[in-house]
Amino acid sequence: MSVGKCLIAVLVLGCVAPAIAAPDRPAEQLVRERCRKCHGTNGLSGEAEFPKLAGQDVEYLTRQMANFKTGVRTSTRMKRRVEDLSGGEMRALAEYFSAKPMVPEQGGDPAQVDIGRHIYYSGIPAKGVTACTTCHGPQGRGAMYLPRLAGQHAQYLASQLRAFREHSRTSPNMVMHTVVENIADPEIEAVARFLSVME
Repeated sequence: MSVGKCLIAVLVLGCVAPAIAAPDRPAEQLVRERCRKCHGTNGLSGEAEFPKLAGQDVEYLTRQMANFKTGVRTSTRMKRRVEDLSGGEMRALAEYFSAKPMVPEQGGDPAQVDIGRHIYYSGIPAKGVTACTTCHGPQGRGAMYLPRLAGQHAQYLASQLRAFREHSRTSPNMVMHTVVENIADPEIEAVARFLSVME
């Protein structure tokens, strides 16, 4: 093959060679550009409808972002934020927020908090409601793919419990449907309030 033909072949192959993947963006940059508005720079969202991410387990946060990306867990807002993130970027974001300290809420009706505490630790046997400690632990810290509940916004927790009860949140753990299917709104509010002030 002549030198000219070799050069042409190299140029053609160079044009069809796969593009080199862009390097992962730093977590701090992604937080500023995508996460800060709803979840806060330190994972302590200022609006109670958005969850706090501070202190969550790395594996849990990584899986939730992957679930939003693939549509296993549905949220138009979250899908837009994560749809172009690489696996490495999702992991880096999870590690970033996991390392931030959780700050519990303050106050709350003591009587309501006491009711919530009882349900969290003992469940409601007469209604088939299992104690929350079974999965989320005595300190509400969760583990691996189970979320930390301690210190979370009461409003957010209550909304998610109702979503599980109504089957409008179907992922990732169907067990929650059974756990909360017989729980009433006042009981949901009590558990959420207790957890929100838990250290």
